[in-house]
Amino acid sequence: MNLRNPTLPGATRPSWIRRGLSLSKTIADALDLTQPLAALMARAYIAQVFFLSGLTKLRDWGTTVALFTDEYKVPLLPPEVAALMGTAGELVLPVLLVLGLGGRLAALGLSVVNIVAVISLSEIAPAALQQHITWGVLLAALAIYGVGKWSLDTLARK
Repeated sequence: MNLRNPTLPGATRPSWIRRGLSLSKTIADALDLTQPLAALMARAYIAQVFFLSGLTKLRDWGTTVALFTDEYKVPLLPPEVAALMGTAGELVLPVLLVLGLGGRLAALGLSVVNIVAVISLSEIAPAALQQHITWGVLLAALAIYGVGKWSLDTLARK
């Protein structure tokens, strides 16, 4: 079969292959921008959720300690220590995550905060549980695949 002669059957295959390769390159180029953007959006969303929760705890420390004493049953820790560690984690780790500084560790740390939050509540509404699952999936993806090219971790490596 002569591929250079367009009158022969199958002669158009190279153009289809060229178009397919061009399309795959276009998709790859788009993904090269899409992945860092998606990672940044996930980081910003998660950071906002946990940071605002930390601010809420900080605004009324007495209520926070009371909640950790009566409502949240954090295993192995006194309520005051659990409240302090939880609040500190919710204020520091989101900042690191959104900046992408120690991003995987920040994602893992927030995963621990997320898991402890679910475990420590004796009753959790299905909608609230679904939110925690969503946050957990996003945090797992960031911990496993990294926080993306648009991060201080990537900048520091260069």
